[in-house]
Amino acid sequence: MKLSVGLKVANSLSLTPQLQQAIRLLQLSSLELEQEIQIQLDSNPLLEKVEDENNENLESLENLKQEQPEYELSESLNADHLPDELAVDTNWDDIYTHQSTAMERPEFDDREDNRYANASLKEHMLAQINLLHFSPVDKLIAYCIIDALDEKGFLDASLDEIVSSVQHLLQQMDYEIEVEEDEVIVVLKHIQRLEPTGIGARNLAECLFVQVDALPNTTLFKKEASLLLTHYELLLSNDLNKLIKQTGLDAEQLKSAVDLLKTLKPYPGAEFDQKESDYQIPDVVVSKKNDHWHVQLNPDILPKLRINPFYSGMIKRADQSDDNQYLRNQMLEAKNFIKSVDERHKTLLKVTTCIVQHQRDFLELGAEGMKPLVLRDVADEVELHESTVSRVTTNKFLLTPRGLFELKYFFSSHVGTTSGGEASSTAIRAKIKKLVADENPRKPLSDNKIADLLKEDGVDVARRTVAKYRESLHIPSSSDRKVLI
Repeated sequence: MKLSVGLKVANSLSLTPQLQQAIRLLQLSSLELEQEIQIQLDSNPLLEKVEDENNENLESLENLKQEQPEYELSESLNADHLPDELAVDTNWDDIYTHQSTAMERPEFDDREDNRYANASLKEHMLAQINLLHFSPVDKLIAYCIIDALDEKGFLDASLDEIVSSVQHLLQQMDYEIEVEEDEVIVVLKHIQRLEPTGIGARNLAECLFVQVDALPNTTLFKKEASLLLTHYELLLSNDLNKLIKQTGLDAEQLKSAVDLLKTLKPYPGAEFDQKESDYQIPDVVVSKKNDHWHVQLNPDILPKLRINPFYSGMIKRADQSDDNQYLRNQMLEAKNFIKSVDERHKTLLKVTTCIVQHQRDFLELGAEGMKPLVLRDVADEVELHESTVSRVTTNKFLLTPRGLFELKYFFSSHVGTTSGGEASSTAIRAKIKKLVADENPRKPLSDNKIADLLKEDGVDVARRTVAKYRESLHIPSSSDRKVLI
């Protein structure tokens, strides 16, 4: 093998820092973009945010100066006599705002903190237990029971585990007391009668039974509801024929008893579940004006950035000092960042406009009008790479008259139609949901029947496809949806 030296010319794609920054900004959500902008503002002195409020204040000050007459202090000092008050160029109220003090009025208006946090389930139960006349051992048992509650309010521990926990705590406190299971049951019965009723139940049937037992004796069909709960296996399986046969109730009594059970709380601890609401801020807003759909970026989250004129004016052309070079580099980074943010907004607006053009039927009709759309279709139309469209539509939300949707929601697979066209899977799910909502509860539609109805509507889907879409919508099967009463 012979070694040689030669020249070779080839093209290669390299990602510059500016391009890497632009790509990274594309996939950021509105909150992440706000955090990134704040980081840049803190680290780069030549980058600043334009505040509209400051501009209004500056304009008001300029107008104030023009309206007020000018006085010269030297003329007043050289006068034969001085006036009681010299003319000033500002008023006291322009700078200082009057605020009442505690000594001015006999009643001090103190600001009260109205913020409060909802008590958790365990805190709510412990507050009630502390008001009961329990012995120290019974109170310790109650604490162990409350500690074993799950988020639904059910007892997530066996009685043996509760006894072991109480016995272990008593041994640590040097108490030679034997706790029996009957004592735990007595305390548990007291806890189940507290608010909310049914708390601490070991299963759904016990929870409902405690609530039925706590109802007034004058409640209609109370005995029938208790009788149904003794056969809760048949009630859960919806086997109404066997239920009528074993309870001896007729159809009207059974229906009334079931209606009474529906008014109870199956999960008494669910109302104390403190889940923070996940609020999303729309990045793009679409509205209809004069029979045309207009797409615009959300003006409330658009950052207004600019180069600081004071620091940029300090840069000297021929100066090669470290300070001047630092300002040059910071200005270049600020310009690149502003350009990257602007390109992000332009790309987002371009992609969203393309999506809205394809999904006009969705905006007009709802989910049933959704058209099949994939990333490649949008990428080819806006002349971007498919990966770029994927980054733009990640964690971005579109506010429409029908609600707030993530941009990924408008992309769905397609299913063939009888006419040779294509239908969106999202539209098919919406049609299945509508068919199930309009069905007769006594004769619910089977998956085969739903498939036949969809085929009559022009959508050619198999029974297993209907079953898959139905399960994704959390719709039970026809046998579970059947209601005989």
